[in-house]
Amino acid sequence: MPRRMFPRLAAVIAALALLAGCGSEPTAGDGGAPAPDNALAVTVATAFGDVTIPEPPERVVALGWSDAETALALGVEPVGAADWLAVGGDGLGAWVPQSYTVAPTILGTLEVDLEAVAALEPDLILDTRSVGTRERHDRLTQLGVPVVGIPAGGEDYLTTWRDQLRLVGAALGRDEQAARLVAGLEQRFADARAQNPQLEGATVVTGARNNLGEYGAYVQGSGRMQFMNELGMVLAPQVAELPAEGFSTPISRELMGLLDADVTVMQSIGKDATEIESDPLWRLVPSVAAGRGVLLSDRDVSQAFSAASVQGWTYALDHTLPHLAEAAAKAP
Repeated sequence: MPRRMFPRLAAVIAALALLAGCGSEPTAGDGGAPAPDNALAVTVATAFGDVTIPEPPERVVALGWSDAETALALGVEPVGAADWLAVGGDGLGAWVPQSYTVAPTILGTLEVDLEAVAALEPDLILDTRSVGTRERHDRLTQLGVPVVGIPAGGEDYLTTWRDQLRLVGAALGRDEQAARLVAGLEQRFADARAQNPQLEGATVVTGARNNLGEYGAYVQGSGRMQFMNELGMVLAPQVAELPAEGFSTPISRELMGLLDADVTVMQSIGKDATEIESDPLWRLVPSVAAGRGVLLSDRDVSQAFSAASVQGWTYALDHTLPHLAEAAAKAP
């Protein structure tokens, strides 16, 4: 952050402290969510230590990937949110059945404007799925409000959907609601496995092609691979052996054969998926040539899959399961 921003930030924080000391009341519409499971102070364990939230928050800023829609699933509307998937508008994709009564202020993702966050007068900041560095966490704690960051092992966006629900549910005092959502999605995956036994143990590579035409494969622990693991599928060994760069590993065009597996899933980032479909190197991947390639050509489905939220994966499961099962049934 440039030095010239600190005086303004300090003024905003001082103003917030003064308002808090005067016992200011939340504005109309701030407290419209259902009552929390527990109205007492809660303590949430994170990678950066325990965080105590003294009372049920009324002005939540959701900065982590899918933190906003996870809060909405629990009945809380953030006043500020980060649009990680560049959905636009209020940041909610077609996979989110909930909606806002008042649209949140859309904030940054990789770079967070502390002044913009402070201006929203938050009493809780959620950052449960992000790059998860100490530097990012320490910057957010400058605002003097509880910051619920990543869990242990959640660096580089590797926070699981269960941990995200657990953290957000605990921070909002909605543990029981979060547990019900976890159980519900777990049951959907269990039903999918039972109805499609060919998925169990099938190898899979799930990857993406960026707007530069470069391919990558998602590594074990990434959200996309967690989805496949929930279905009983396992990461193809040749990809598991590659060094990770964050939550993925690059695949050069000369080594496209590394994408081969019982099932190969591909999505486009920043471009239309037809560019993958027309790529001769994609079509030459053995699994794709054999009819076992699954291209996530529908943007809503692709983004729901990427969201790794309870709403996103409910939507993605409904739309991808028939194609994954069909591809796995063709595996030798």
